[in-house]
Amino acid sequence: MSSAEGKTLYQRLGGYDVIAGVIDDFLMRLRSDPRFARFAGGRALDTQQRARQLIVDQIAALAGGPCVYIGRDMKTSHAGLGITEAEWQANRQHTAAALDKFGVAPREKEEFLAIFEKYKDDIVEKA
Repeated sequence: MSSAEGKTLYQRLGGYDVIAGVIDDFLMRLRSDPRFARFAGGRALDTQQRARQLIVDQIAALAGGPCVYIGRDMKTSHAGLGITEAEWQANRQHTAAALDKFGVAPREKEEFLAIFEKYKDDIVEKA
């Protein structure tokens, strides 16, 4: 908890439904961005839905919510994908835009993005 009111980020964001909405919007943005086309190839709808659910659960849990993340660690999940710094930055921009669409306040937006930043070294491959 980092709020003066004693509420978790999860609570201040508006809970599960807001987090799920942000993630859905974020994923839609990634799917429509040609820079990320290589990540979607050959993935069944079921696999895409499972990945979406894992992201929602992970963010909700990391934000202090009641969810449990049962996925792999980020280093294992992203090993071999060759994610670049440029892709990381574009991903971050899409996340910020999704947060803006949902009217997330600046403080909560910063905290949400900080969750992603904690895993950057596990996700971006060094050139």
